[in-house]
Amino acid sequence: MRDRVVVVTGASSGIGAATARAVARRGARTVVLLARSAGPLEVVAREVRDAGAQALVVPVDLTDADAVAAACQRVERELGSPDVLVNNAGAGRWLFAEETPPVEAVQMMAAPYFAAFFTTRAFLPGMLARRSGQLAFVTSPAAYAPWPGATGYAAARWAVRGLAEALRADLHGTGLGVTLFTAGKVSSPYFAHNPGTEERMPGIARLYRTLTPEQAAAALVRAVERRSGEVVVPGLLRWTMRFQRVWPGAVAWMVTRTGASLR
Repeated sequence: MRDRVVVVTGASSGIGAATARAVARRGARTVVLLARSAGPLEVVAREVRDAGAQALVVPVDLTDADAVAAACQRVERELGSPDVLVNNAGAGRWLFAEETPPVEAVQMMAAPYFAAFFTTRAFLPGMLARRSGQLAFVTSPAAYAPWPGATGYAAARWAVRGLAEALRADLHGTGLGVTLFTAGKVSSPYFAHNPGTEERMPGIARLYRTLTPEQAAAALVRAVERRSGEVVVPGLLRWTMRFQRVWPGAVAWMVTRTGASLR
């Protein structure tokens, strides 16, 4: 991260804010903070500056393609193309399909998927011209093994995973790298902002330790610095995901049997 320009989306709280602080401590020159709310971003910006980096606050609705394009143009005018882009912004309740209002299903796909697509698309030309950089995408275990009662949420996280893998193929030989980062349960404001969600967590999730945003961010920053292709934390979840690749039916059975039910 030394002397790099790092863009973090969803930087106002949780993993995003912790990542912004972490890259500042690792020597980033400037951390660009993107999210909807200016007030919380200013708080994180002060923490970034206290850690020794410059901070640029860019309030933007990341689900609005035109707004994202304008925000990214501003970043490039002031700082040039970023060296690292961390696509972390995301939202969405855990709901069964029949519980999900259509408008909310669209919103859940808009962030994280379209937010990541819009931001990545805006910065790609400059990064490709420079032939260097790292794109990171934060997703969920639901992108590998969906659980009951989180239909739209899981579909949106699968979309982020698909975007990362498609870009990995697109960008082969260009000098740009792609990191797909998956964290288990994190003690972020997500559950407070989505009442009832925690109760729908599959029973198998109790086997995995809960990470703090700082622990998740530290793992994410290590993955980006090492240009790792795919990282899952914590360790036991990583082994579960490896097992899922070999025997997906067994993991799906465990997640479904210990998950929420309408019956």
